Amino acid sequence: MTDDLLGRHRSVLPDWLALYYEEPIEITHGEGRHVWDSRGNRYLDFFGGILTTMTAHALPEVTKAVSEQAGRILHSSTLYLNRPMVELAERIAQLSGIPDARVFFTTSGTEANDTALLLATTYRRSNTILAMRNSYHGRSFSAVGITGNRGWSPTSLSPLQTLYVHGGVRTRGPYAALDDRDFVAACVDDLKDLLGHTRPPAALIAEPIQGVGGFTSPPDGLYAAFREVLHERGVLWIADEVQTGWGRTGEHFWGWQAHGRSGPPDIVTFAKGIGNGMSIGGVVARAEIMNCLDANSISTFGGTQITMAAGLANLTYLLEHDLQGNARRVGGMLIERLRAVAAQVPAVREVRGRGLMIGVELTKPGTDEADPAAVSAVLEEARAGGLLIGKGGGHDTSALRIAPPLTLNVAEAEEGAAILERALRSVQ
Repeated sequence: MTDDLLGRHRSVLPDWLALYYEEPIEITHGEGRHVWDSRGNRYLDFFGGILTTMTAHALPEVTKAVSEQAGRILHSSTLYLNRPMVELAERIAQLSGIPDARVFFTTSGTEANDTALLLATTYRRSNTILAMRNSYHGRSFSAVGITGNRGWSPTSLSPLQTLYVHGGVRTRGPYAALDDRDFVAACVDDLKDLLGHTRPPAALIAEPIQGVGGFTSPPDGLYAAFREVLHERGVLWIADEVQTGWGRTGEHFWGWQAHGRSGPPDIVTFAKGIGNGMSIGGVVARAEIMNCLDANSISTFGGTQITMAAGLANLTYLLEHDLQGNARRVGGMLIERLRAVAAQVPAVREVRGRGLMIGVELTKPGTDEADPAAVSAVLEEARAGGLLIGKGGGHDTSALRIAPPLTLNVAEAEEGAAILERALRSVQ
């Protein structure tokens, strides 16, 4: 059945729609931190549908909320008052840290970033955007235009002028040899120099931890230092929290809070985990920015009742069960466990990340040369051992991406680490 489904997939869907594994799997159901494929194989899920299954598969509180809402009404559009949408917006506005916040819901992180770009360019009357090298912000025309990762940029055409800034990757690039303080200073000097050569930009958009780029990040405080420079010039700061939000990093609820010395971002985008698999994205911005549009707009499916019900139940569960604290505790243990393994595997260049957002970068032993073949081999071996993980990276796909549901317990973390250790040792 799986082979037949693969043939049907290839005959009707685009060639560029990527599938993991030499023999792709069909995931049929899940529970907790585990999923099953159509052949009955059980896997410990350390990727959560690309960080979307934030709390747990088939979380009873979420499935109950979705079922009850489905029995009432699924959808009415934003042309009508929508109680679940208002209730979730109120909670997110309060949690955002942005004063006088307004919330607009979309169906994805891509659409959220599109909306943020629309707001910033309209508010600032500029189509120049600053973005980070190695970044990823979605697959739409405008989001591709600001993505600083060649593997995810199918065209150079764009409605925007994009200028790329140093700093998103701490251990590579021209400033890698500097200590953290000098690294930040060098990146700020680069930003100031760049601003001296261009018309005033609308905004800087940045992921606090770069997701598709392989879970890379700058030293804490870099974006706070950037914000001081940008604020003097009226340039907005957009924090792309599509992958880092909702406590996944453990230390903070939002990734930007590691850079919060100069205040919150002007705009925050979110998606993925808040819906626990349901299609929710959104934008939070100060009222003056959110309300700068002078034409009508609606969202047909953004904020639809069934997704809002899921988001409310999921967010409530996350807060009431302190999943941010669990990510900090269990994630910290998992990172140290993987670093101990890495010390004995020459192919591992670096284990990095925070909370339950962990990257393991592989290179050819004794060099800094990316080794995508080794990453693919580890991915296959991990799946054969019963563990699902992801991959990513900058110049080449050279990092394993580990992002389990935030309810992961210590025993499951140890189990996953043991499987991954065997997979890593198999490529030596």
